[in-house]
Amino acid sequence: MKKTVPLILATLISANSVASQEDIFELSFEELLDVNITLATKTEETSTSVPSSITVFNQQHIQLLGVANVYELMNFVPGMQSTRGDWVGAVPKEHARGIYLDSGNVLVMLNGQRLNESSFGKASVYAPFIPVEVVERVEFIRGPGSALYGSNAFLGVMNIVTRKSDDVLMVAVGDRGMYQGAMSMHQEFKNGITLNANASLYRDDGDTYFDAGVKDPVDGRFLEIELKWQNWRLTVHNTETRLDEFINLSGESKENEYTSRNLGMQLEVESRISDSLSNKTKLEFIKHDIKSSGQIATAEQLGLEHGLFVGPRWQSRDLTLNSEFSYDHSESLNVIVGGEYSWEEQSRADVYTNYYDPVRQEVIPAEEFFLGGLEVINNYAPFTSLKQDFDSYAAYLQAKYVLNEDVTIFAGARFDDVLDIDKKLSPRLAVIYQFNPTHTFKLQYGESFRVPVSNELNSNDEVTQGNPNLKAEYVKTTELVWHIQDQNWQVDLVVFDNELEDFINLIPVDEEQTRFTFDNVFETSMQGIEFNGTLHISDNAWLSSTFTQYIDLPFNPSYKKFGSLVFNFKSGQFQYSVNGLWRDGITVIPLELPDDPEFSPYRQASHWLFGATVSWQIDDTQGVALQVQNLFDKETDAFDPRRYDGRVPQRGRQLRMRYTYKF
Repeated sequence: MKKTVPLILATLISANSVASQEDIFELSFEELLDVNITLATKTEETSTSVPSSITVFNQQHIQLLGVANVYELMNFVPGMQSTRGDWVGAVPKEHARGIYLDSGNVLVMLNGQRLNESSFGKASVYAPFIPVEVVERVEFIRGPGSALYGSNAFLGVMNIVTRKSDDVLMVAVGDRGMYQGAMSMHQEFKNGITLNANASLYRDDGDTYFDAGVKDPVDGRFLEIELKWQNWRLTVHNTETRLDEFINLSGESKENEYTSRNLGMQLEVESRISDSLSNKTKLEFIKHDIKSSGQIATAEQLGLEHGLFVGPRWQSRDLTLNSEFSYDHSESLNVIVGGEYSWEEQSRADVYTNYYDPVRQEVIPAEEFFLGGLEVINNYAPFTSLKQDFDSYAAYLQAKYVLNEDVTIFAGARFDDVLDIDKKLSPRLAVIYQFNPTHTFKLQYGESFRVPVSNELNSNDEVTQGNPNLKAEYVKTTELVWHIQDQNWQVDLVVFDNELEDFINLIPVDEEQTRFTFDNVFETSMQGIEFNGTLHISDNAWLSSTFTQYIDLPFNPSYKKFGSLVFNFKSGQFQYSVNGLWRDGITVIPLELPDDPEFSPYRQASHWLFGATVSWQIDDTQGVALQVQNLFDKETDAFDPRRYDGRVPQRGRQLRMRYTYKF
């Protein structure tokens, strides 16, 4: 308890901050807090008027935090954390309001296009690394978002907005063989066409873990091209990531392999039908590919010369058509009506393995079936049931009514029909009362859902067995928000209650707990308190912080208390930023201890992880920054139930020197 008191006190007088495209220290404090966000309502709102718990990071704030991957920003968001798990490669794994699972309970979008897909459900399986250098801002909804966005907007939404009007070149080098290059470009042509492009290449050799000397290298590539003409917009993006070695499907090995890619397209047209009525129509397509293989059993365990490696070579495709009308009936009433059709298909479900019996069409670890190395087995019979498609239809409505200058009401609902799986109605209601210019109170209610994906419904492999009788899980969320904003500080206090029903979780199907299935097995509740705030210390310094305290134990062992502190100071052409992440301890004692004298239950003590950034603005076009994550190289583990001892090592110190040139 003593360790948490200073953090709570600091949280009460501080918070997260955002800024515009200008240097954040050239902004007034009022402008620094003037957050405009459309993600939560599809209408422009501020931190005072938005009917959701939100957090927004802009480009400059992200650079000050010194993170490399957008998923790491979750660690500075109340109610959220990001660690890496073991499922298919060392991909990021989100903790959201006490829920810590692989099933995709947070909707992740890139410029409004969903990255969650139909096979695993998690965005980070197919897009685990999105470099912050191509990002203009990242917006978070903490809590339900299905009333506007449908499935997966269950416990939160993250929307990544890429750079649109910059001409910037960035290069960086770091320890452990790290190097990176990124560029953003903006060009306007005489024929009225505007071109925006973002590209990034990131590579590091990783650190060394375990007795076998396994590493965790990262190889990430990102390319995006956007063309705009009049009221039309066309965007194409491609992300590719390799996360070899480390842990994959519970086993660590130098021979583990992971490669993912997603290729997406958006075509959008906006039309002004009248002074009060407008329409936005989008056609979106995205293709996800993964080729991954992890060590299921070692050669020693099998009594063979080679261990057993198995994993997915899968592909899924999504096509979505959305049309939305916005009608301003009056200055006090805005109505949004939308419809959506989505077709999702798992088009490929092959296996990537090193043992295979072509006669029985099964993976069998025996010397006579060794393939000489990893190979893709096409049309793998046990995966045939995974290859299916899903059609869904949705309609949604939202109304914003300004009752008077002090009270605003938001009400809406979305109905989703996922054919042959489930139907869900997701309502929302929010009342915002501005008591005075400093204090605003918000009462918010929403329901969200997540449809089971093909892996949960139909998987049949060495680790999981599907359950075709699953139905959608859903949550009912009530939030009370106290928003305080004064001339030199801002605080948000959120108290939430989540009522989770028909929750899907992994259930062991054998006594050894080496194989799992899925079931709607839990109905539970989760309550918690979230703080965030900002303190304006002087014209050159500000302090921000977050803190989260759950009243109930998290679902699957996760952090019950956690928070962050960020201090920024500018002196002349130099800017200094120090940040700290604090996490409560976790202890997991198995119901039955294994008969292994070397086994020790999972214990991770409470700890701080510190980072720092020092930047030097050479002139109006050039800047240099030194960034450090996990400054003191602290060794920590995250818990994952599929690991024998529950331990998944997290990254140690990362050091980068970055040069930026604006052209």
